[in-house]
Formats: sequence, structure tokens, C-alpha cells
Amino acid sequence: MTSQEKVLVVPRSLFDSLGAFQGLNSEVERYLPVFLDPANHSFVPRSEAEEDPSLKQLIPYIIVTCRDRVLQYRRGSGSGETRLLKKRSLGIGGHINDEDGLGKDFDAAAYERALLRELEEELNLPASFHFTQIKPLALLNDDSNPVGEVHLGVVHQCELLSDEVTAKEEAIAELGFFSHEELQQRIEEFESWSQIVVRGWKELQP
Repeated sequence: MTSQEKVLVVPRSLFDSLGAFQGLNSEVERYLPVFLDPANHSFVPRSEAEEDPSLKQLIPYIIVTCRDRVLQYRRGSGSGETRLLKKRSLGIGGHINDEDGLGKDFDAAAYERALLRELEEELNLPASFHFTQIKPLALLNDDSNPVGEVHLGVVHQCELLSDEVTAKEEAIAELGFFSHEELQQRIEEFESWSQIVVRGWKELQP
């Protein structure tokens, strides 16, 4: 993280007006188009956003699956969020910055570019991968801790046909697929967002 990095934020008051919640909410179409309306978001220095609970940083959070297994990893030394260092995680993704779009003209198409950029920056994906394998599942909010208080996740599922996936970054360590049962057995090793996803996973599946 540099002092110059600017990240996409929406006002906490907008989230409240649409219906704030704790945990998962599958009504993505109720929230995301409003957040991606250029009139409703802005880009601010990340260092400021991390300390301002009146703003919510919008975070694409991609859950990679292969058949009935879920990709997980441990946050390694290159992790941009030091507060989550060494914890296990399910989510691939991160902050949306102003380089992903055209500043105030950032829209749904720019969001999709940011989503794909995050995935391809962090993972070597199978040759069979196609963007259509990614689908939105839910929004995720956790106001129970300082990290969650200033972030709002958009949970997506990326369904792969092959489990031939490797990490591109040091921040992604011990990468591998777990069954849902294995995730539940080791749930205390995961950061809070991943714990919420594990507990609500079956309800998110069609």
C-alpha cells in the first residue's frame, strides 16, 4: 500500500439507506448497481479510507471452487493487509483503485475489469478458465472488528473445471483445495470474512 493509492469507496450512509446488515446478503442486484453508479462512489487515498468508518471500501472477494472443493490459502509476508497476516483465507481479490476505470466514470464494466485483474494478478489459472465462470453470490459485511468496519465485500464464485491453480504472489501461501468439511474443521484458522462464508456457504448455493 502506498500513500498515493486511491481506492473506491461508498458512503456508509448509502449502505445504511439501502439496508445495512451483518453477515451475508444474497440480494446483490439490490446493492451493487447503486454502488457502481458514478454518482454514488468516489476514490480516496487508501490510508484515509482505512481510518474512516463513514466510508465503505468495496472489495471483490472471489471464492474459487473446483467441483465440491474450495480454494484456500494462508496470507503470507507480501499481504497488503497486515492485520490479517498469517490467517487463512478463501477470498481472492482486493481493493478497486482508480486505475481500473476512468475515475468518476468508473462503472459496471470497469468493475468487471477490476475483478478479472485481481484474479489474474494473484493466480495462475487453468487454460480452460473463462470469465463467464465467475458469478456474484452475495454481499458480505462484518462490523464486528476494525478491518470489517471499513470494508464491504462482494462475494463471487469462480467455478473451475480443473484444480491446476498456483499462486503468483508471496502473499498467497499454502495454496490448496479443501472440502467443506475440512474448512469447518479448521474454521478458527481463517480470517473473519472467510469464517462467515464457510458458515453460510450451503445457503449461497443454488
